[in-house]
Amino acid sequence: MEKELVFGHQNPDTDAIGTAIAYSYLQNKLGYNTEAVALGEPNDETAFALKKFGFKAPRVIKTAANEVKEVMLVDHNEPQQSVSDIDQVTVTHVVDHHRIMNFNTSMPLFYLAEPVGCTSTIMFGLYKHFKVEIPKNIAGIMLSAIISDTLLLKSPTTTDRDKKAVKELAEIAGVGYEKYGLEELKAGTNIASKSEEELIDLDAKSFELNGKNVRVAQINVVDLPEALERKEAFLKTMKDSANSKGYDLFMLLITNVLDSDSTALVIGSDEALASFEKAFGEVKDSEISLPGVVSRKKQVVPPLTEAFK
Repeated sequence: MEKELVFGHQNPDTDAIGTAIAYSYLQNKLGYNTEAVALGEPNDETAFALKKFGFKAPRVIKTAANEVKEVMLVDHNEPQQSVSDIDQVTVTHVVDHHRIMNFNTSMPLFYLAEPVGCTSTIMFGLYKHFKVEIPKNIAGIMLSAIISDTLLLKSPTTTDRDKKAVKELAEIAGVGYEKYGLEELKAGTNIASKSEEELIDLDAKSFELNGKNVRVAQINVVDLPEALERKEAFLKTMKDSANSKGYDLFMLLITNVLDSDSTALVIGSDEALASFEKAFGEVKDSEISLPGVVSRKKQVVPPLTEAFK
């Protein structure tokens, strides 16, 4: 059987990398020949989780068609978030928890999308469905993914299934999920050592909204005022990125993981900013407070999608 590559989205987070590892292991147990790879280097939080559970970071690929004919996607489906030559390979499997947009294939495929907090929660169900035992290290990386995506079960995206999966996976992995979860989340909040260019691209996704190119980046912190001391530098870097890459709107969501609140920095064309304000309210000096907003997937993209119609 020819090898397939399994990967998550560009600028990968713990879900994109962790679920790719878990899905590759499961598919290999089911008779496929797969390798988990990544579309970027792991961030600090993901590196912490990989080290904790004894994994090496998956190798990073820029293209897929030079290696394989078929691929499996996790934690994304939109082409602009995927490998650059996604149109040159056949997608055989997708496991995701996001909206479905601009995705089409010429051949039938396995597609599983569910409205849960994390793709690893879906993966947990697949292991049970296929009656495949979850190894300790796989349980740990899946647990890490759910903790990351749900902000330790505090995000509004969290479902009862996520909570159940976290408890069972923590038991298999041999960790206390609350203590470990705080350690994991804090590992991803060290922004002082990173440049503005690095931070606005660390966890960023592009969305096509009614013909407009919208970029939404997110960084997690434990000290929001300290992060906002870099506001002018962030705005300059965002403007440079928008000009060079053609973004109509660039939003940087700065999220305090301890109190589950965010402040957003926003730049863009007058038309795009008007649509943004229709969704979230007035932006003053390129800044807006968003109490309780922590989820790009559930609390940012849906209202933006409606506002840009």
